[in-house]
Amino acid sequence: MDRNERFGSASRVIQVGFWMNAGLMTMKLLAGHFGRSEAVFADGMESAADFIAILSSMIALRIGSQPYDEAHPYGHGKAESISAIIVSLVIFGTGGWILFRAVHTIIDKAYEVPGAVAVAAAFLTIITKEALYRYSIVVGRRLGSPAILAAAKDHRKDAITSVSTLIGVTGAFFGLAIMDPIAAGLTSFFIFHIGYETFMTAAHELMDGFPADECIGDIAKLAEGVEGVEHVHEIRCRRSGQFLIVDLKLDMDPEMTVRRSHTIATEVKRRIFEGFPHVGDVMIHINPHEEQHEDLIRL
Repeated sequence: MDRNERFGSASRVIQVGFWMNAGLMTMKLLAGHFGRSEAVFADGMESAADFIAILSSMIALRIGSQPYDEAHPYGHGKAESISAIIVSLVIFGTGGWILFRAVHTIIDKAYEVPGAVAVAAAFLTIITKEALYRYSIVVGRRLGSPAILAAAKDHRKDAITSVSTLIGVTGAFFGLAIMDPIAAGLTSFFIFHIGYETFMTAAHELMDGFPADECIGDIAKLAEGVEGVEHVHEIRCRRSGQFLIVDLKLDMDPEMTVRRSHTIATEVKRRIFEGFPHVGDVMIHINPHEEQHEDLIRL
C-alpha cells in the first residue's frame, strides 16, 4: 500500500464516522428532548462534542499526509498524535459535563418519565456505534494510525455510553425515573477511562516512546539476515503518525570499505521497506564487529 492509498483509507474512515455521527447526534438530541430523557439528550450532546474530535482527526490526517520538507525532516505524522490528545480532552470534557448534569438532576429530583422514542434512539445508537468501532479499529490497526485508533475508541466509548443509557432510559420508561440520570452519571466514568487511555497513548508517542509493536524483533532479524551484517547492536523505534522511524546500529567487518558498508546498509534499508510498509525511514549507524566501541549519547 503506497502513501496515497494509506491516507486515502484513513480519510474514508474518518468521513464515514463524521457523517454517521451527524445523523446520530441529530436523532439523539431530538429523541432526548421530545422523549424527555436526560440520558439520551446527554448522549446527543456527547455526539455534538465528538464533532470537534472528528474534525480534529480530519485536519490531522490532512496535515500528516504531507511529505517531509526542510522544516520537518521527519514528516508531519506527529499531527495525528496531537489530534489524539485533543480528542482525549474532548472526551474528558464530555464526561465531566454529563456527570455534572446527572448529579444536578438527582439532587434536584427533577426526574421525568421518558418516551419510547428515547429507548429506540439509545438502541439504534448502540448498533451503529459498535459497527463504526469495528470498522475503524480494523483499518486503524492495519494502518497504525493514531488518529483513526483514537476515533475508534471514541466510537466504542459512544457504544458503551449508549448501553448504560439504554438500561437507564428503559428502567425509567417502566417507572423507575431516577435510573435515567443515574445511567447518565455512571456513563461518565466509562468516558473518563477511555479519555485517559487515549491521552496516555498519544502522549507516549509525542514523547518518542518505544512503540508497542511486535515487528521490532522481526526488523532486527531481517537486518541480520543481510550478508555482511554480523549483528544488530541496537535498534530504536519511534512513531510518527502512521509510520515508524527506525534507528539501527549494525556490527560489520572493521576492514570493510566504506563503499561496501554503504551498499550493505542500503540493502538492509531496502529490505525493511519491502517487508514493513509502515516503516517511514531507517537511519543506520555502522560499528566495527568484535571491537570495543563507545556509544556517545548526551540524553
